[in-house]
Amino acid sequence: MTFEKPKKPVKPLPLSPAIAKPDISKRKKVINSGGNHSGSAGRPPGSGGGNGGGQPPTPSPWLDADNEPRPDPSASFVEYLRWMRSPDAEYKDPSKVQLLQMAQEGANYSTRLQQLTQRTQLIAQNTFKVQCPWRIRVGGHRGPESILLPAFDALGMPYIPSSTLRGLARTQAIREIMTQQQISWKQAEKEVAPWFGSLESNNKSDGLYPSGSDRAGKIIFLDAYPLPNQKSDQKVLAVDMANNIWKWDSNSLEYSPNPNPFLSLEKPIFVIGLRLVSGCQDTQILEKVRQWLIDGLQAGAGSQVNTGYGQLIPAGKVTHKNEFYRIEFILQGQLIHGQQKFKNVLQPYQKDYQGGFRFDKQGKLRSDTTSSAEVRPVAFKSMLRYWFRAIGLGVLSATKVQEWEGKIFGTITPQKEHGWLMVRILEGKNTQREPQGKNDDCGEQQGILTLSFSSAVPQSQQNALKELSQNLIWLMFHLGGIGQGARRPCYSRQSRQYAPWWRGSTLIPQSDESFWFLPETAKEFHQVFQKRLQSFYTALQALDPSCNYRSLKTCGAVSRDKWTEAIDTNCRIVVCSGKADFGKPYALAVLHSEHFKTNGNYDGNLCGKVGREVKPSPVWIADLDDYQVVTVFGASADPRKAYLETLRNSIQLFPL
Repeated sequence: MTFEKPKKPVKPLPLSPAIAKPDISKRKKVINSGGNHSGSAGRPPGSGGGNGGGQPPTPSPWLDADNEPRPDPSASFVEYLRWMRSPDAEYKDPSKVQLLQMAQEGANYSTRLQQLTQRTQLIAQNTFKVQCPWRIRVGGHRGPESILLPAFDALGMPYIPSSTLRGLARTQAIREIMTQQQISWKQAEKEVAPWFGSLESNNKSDGLYPSGSDRAGKIIFLDAYPLPNQKSDQKVLAVDMANNIWKWDSNSLEYSPNPNPFLSLEKPIFVIGLRLVSGCQDTQILEKVRQWLIDGLQAGAGSQVNTGYGQLIPAGKVTHKNEFYRIEFILQGQLIHGQQKFKNVLQPYQKDYQGGFRFDKQGKLRSDTTSSAEVRPVAFKSMLRYWFRAIGLGVLSATKVQEWEGKIFGTITPQKEHGWLMVRILEGKNTQREPQGKNDDCGEQQGILTLSFSSAVPQSQQNALKELSQNLIWLMFHLGGIGQGARRPCYSRQSRQYAPWWRGSTLIPQSDESFWFLPETAKEFHQVFQKRLQSFYTALQALDPSCNYRSLKTCGAVSRDKWTEAIDTNCRIVVCSGKADFGKPYALAVLHSEHFKTNGNYDGNLCGKVGREVKPSPVWIADLDDYQVVTVFGASADPRKAYLETLRNSIQLFPL
């Protein structure tokens, strides 16, 4: 980390600053280089505009160079960090992002990492390198204000602890032996004792080597450090962001976006080192454990391994051995984004043309951030999860849907589950940045989406999961887009005076397989869609016999302003075609027409809304060139019912 060390110790304060309430009357110097804020005193909320170069009071109370930290000598490291910011700071969320960005940009571990990786190569008998195709976050803990910190060693270097590597290799060995010998986990644990040791082993002296004991492991795992990046502009640490948009509240779904920035390592190359314990000379033991470790690393290390994190691949290995499906794709329109990044980390708030700070409608400073476009497997996994949940609620109880959602995609509540499905993106890249000017093309991303079985899926369930997943992918591509504009197809706004020039997103499969053949007419598409949906139901029924798609469920009451995002008795999915209008495909043009506006604005109960109240749109539209697929939740009540009745030449896809 790049926290500055206090220059010199000072006399302890009577009350520990780590727990003392900050003196808000004392003006703190901020990190940024703005002017004096005194000119903005008394500014009414929502007035906007600048303050003549005024300095805000405490927009970012981190690392106060003119007010050296004076923590109590008994303060722990975490308390020390907490002291550095006011716990009730008005701008604590932006300052959290600022701190992480500063840590990323300021980190220069090259010399130390060079020493550590060379040390591993000198100590170990066997070393090899593995690379993470995307990101990894291993171990760590929650820091101040719940900032998620990855594993750092005692000197603050990011690493994979040796205990993690040993656990990976041992778990992989247990799983392989369970499969080969058809025995239980507990029995397999005893079988791996000759390599990893077990206090319960009865073999005290005649293990795999004459003087050995199966009560102790035969292999020493060394801590694994990443190599210094070859390019000076690449940093080992990388700010990432998780956003749990939906969560279960008992048996109901709750929409609650919760952006949570944290640190990860991006595309690191780790040096792995192993050696035999003293007195053991059997290199076959070393080779056997090495192979288990390699297989375990390919399955993933650390957290979120089934969402693209943590996979570590040796040189020359490009395909996951448990991969069962892949599809190339193109995404057009609003792109998938990762972290919010300050344009200038030392000046995190917007200024107007006169140099004054800008304020939002609540009278708070506007953060001067930009979004980082990135093809993220997390986005695809989240969308697959969304459609699984929506479809599942129509044919299973909410309890069953939660249970299967956790099994297939992973969960941490009510108990941690690994998840059977692993979602990866290969060769993901931004091929066209989002438009900077009126005449620019829409943004574009592409990549290869792959699905693999995790080590958690029972072999007896693999065929059903494979069938369910393939049809779920097909449905995802034909029901909407992905990312922040997922509910609307990509459409132009270039006829307007102001940005954004493009909205919505269109997800396009790139495959010659007959499975992905797209009919030219809506009538033919009707047959294909129902076949895919029925195949999904059949696969779900193979997993859970209580699934009965011929008897749809009703998920909650429906009214003008209330509905559940479930493909149940109140949902309708249609395919329609018609004349495009003002740059929008037919179904979207009708949705946005004056007929369905209230007081000149979009109706939140039809189109969704953002602001103080955030309401996801109950209408999804996917544009397939010759026709559009329209999904309407809560379609039994207006204004959604009226919208459906307005669509001409529509053919019902759902209910079947």
